[in-house]
Amino acid sequence: MAQGSRSAAVPAAASFFALLAVAAPLLLCCAPAAAELARLEHPPKDGGSLSLLVVGDWGRKGTFNQSRVAHQMGRVGEQLSIDFVISTGDNFYENGLTGTDDEAFEQSFTDIYTAKSLQKPWYLVLGNHDYRGDALAQLSPVLRKIDSRFICIKSFVVNAEIVEFFFVDTTPFQLKYWTHPKDDHYDWRGVAPRENYINNLLKDLDGAMKTSTAAWKVAVGHHTMRSVSDHGDTKELLQLLLPVLQANGVDFYINGHDHCLEHISSRDSPIQYFTSGGGSKAWRGVQNPTEDDLKFFYDGQGFMSLQLDRSQAKFTFYDVDGKALYSYTRSSLMETGHHLQASGYVNEE
Repeated sequence: MAQGSRSAAVPAAASFFALLAVAAPLLLCCAPAAAELARLEHPPKDGGSLSLLVVGDWGRKGTFNQSRVAHQMGRVGEQLSIDFVISTGDNFYENGLTGTDDEAFEQSFTDIYTAKSLQKPWYLVLGNHDYRGDALAQLSPVLRKIDSRFICIKSFVVNAEIVEFFFVDTTPFQLKYWTHPKDDHYDWRGVAPRENYINNLLKDLDGAMKTSTAAWKVAVGHHTMRSVSDHGDTKELLQLLLPVLQANGVDFYINGHDHCLEHISSRDSPIQYFTSGGGSKAWRGVQNPTEDDLKFFYDGQGFMSLQLDRSQAKFTFYDVDGKALYSYTRSSLMETGHHLQASGYVNEE
């Protein structure tokens, strides 16, 4: 189902989108300096399984191999019969959107991700480049009238019964964006003052995680928690966000920001860290060893898949040609009482 032009906006084809269209104004409305979490329901397939793709740092109007990555996402998405797509942010380069009428929305999203398998909900967080434009435009229900797949909220929860995804707005955590923005402008409407916003977000996140009974808990943000690539570790997230994730038994943290594919098993936490930021421009040529256990690193373009059921989660990284580069499988602690880990390089099926 290819997406239409701005003059022929895509209708909400399923009841999910119809419900979202009604609820969106309430879900997206938040008072200044508050971060109360919206909650969306996305049931798994019959039988209790879920499949999805993860891509980040992509919005370049098809350039820097964005279109090639999108094509392979469509192919893998069909093979896995995916339920939805997660974007780890930096959805539109270089400076986000100028408003809800910015043609870059269609040029970088609607006109690029045209495969039938990708006509599913896209759950997105904002990245630092998105904050350099009109950040509120990406949250607006106006964009969903143009393309009903696009579901962007600053911080929110997607409940898929067997797993809960906790989407976290990580850009405000980075102090340098506030104190040393250089020539960049950041759209802090609904965020400033920073300290209040972060405190409210962490409180709401902790509360939502504590009430979760899902077999899996997955946190999603734009910025790296652990990384050996260009941006490295984000100290503010390690100081402020990581303790909340650890206290609530989060299994995985998924991010973008570094334009690579990466899996790290940390020295100080059972949480597994996955970077999927290869949606377009990549090949930065930076790899700085750390004390963490680096399981996999690829400096090029690509994306990630995640397949889950109640007992097992499988991650796979793919390159720009759709070749499966690496796979990691983990069993649920809740289901088995222990974690069984198996990872390694794999060949394309």
